[in-house]
Amino acid sequence: MTEISTTKTASIYSKLKKVDQSKAFQGFVIFVIIVSALSIGAHTYHLPGWLEKSLNVLDVAITAFFLFELIIRYMASDNTKSFFSKGWNIFDTVIVIGSLIPLGGSTILLARLLRIFRVLRLVSMVPELRMLINALLRAIPRMGYIGLLMFVIFYIYGAIGSMFFSHINDFLWGDVSIAMLTLFRVSTFESWTSIMYETMEVYPLSWIYFLTFIFLTTFIFLNMMVGTVLDVMGEETKIMHQQQDEVVTEPEVEQPHRSTNHSNEQAEKDEQIRLLHEKIDKLTDIVAQQQAQSIR
Repeated sequence: MTEISTTKTASIYSKLKKVDQSKAFQGFVIFVIIVSALSIGAHTYHLPGWLEKSLNVLDVAITAFFLFELIIRYMASDNTKSFFSKGWNIFDTVIVIGSLIPLGGSTILLARLLRIFRVLRLVSMVPELRMLINALLRAIPRMGYIGLLMFVIFYIYGAIGSMFFSHINDFLWGDVSIAMLTLFRVSTFESWTSIMYETMEVYPLSWIYFLTFIFLTTFIFLNMMVGTVLDVMGEETKIMHQQQDEVVTEPEVEQPHRSTNHSNEQAEKDEQIRLLHEKIDKLTDIVAQQQAQSIR
């Protein structure tokens, strides 16, 4: 009985894993996520009562499907630890559980916010989007050092600008914090020439201040940020391709085991046949000896 139950459990596990990894099922999940996003957007319009009720029924059906899909993915995993060891599974679990909060009472705002975040499940379902998010998260520590250096440059230029230009326009250069905010506007090229020309009326060489700042922040540090993200993205792409290759080669790895088992079974059969031949030869010798004795 134990062996039968174990076999049934293994069969159910393999079937659930096939369903979870099938492209048709994953495509349908992506379709439901898109429908969920459209439904959330539709709730922001003034709709007739019957359509609002239909969308509420659709929302309940989508939530039930997400719960069903999450259960399948959990049962298709090796164990609980392996399921929750993946950050995207934890993210999906939080979103799905949060979607179960009823739309009513004091929790209506929280429930609606969590339903909006269901759109982010599209990221967890598409490997390419997961790769982009993973690359961005891995790049944040490196980008943090670049951002720290940018802050130092902003602070130095902000202090200089406040000392030289505060009497020209106190609203833009009144203190170092306001000056840094003005420099951020300059770095985004938002009407920065009007700010520069205003200071050039008093200090004709102030263009050097603005051009060196733009060269450092926009041309150097921004490109360093982009280069860091691209570098990490290349590493994530390699990791994703390696994982895909491992998934593809898994069935091929199982073939040697099967051939080894087959060769072992064939060897056992050959050994049994050899023993039978030996026994037949012995019996033949005994019969021959008895016939010889009877003739004598």
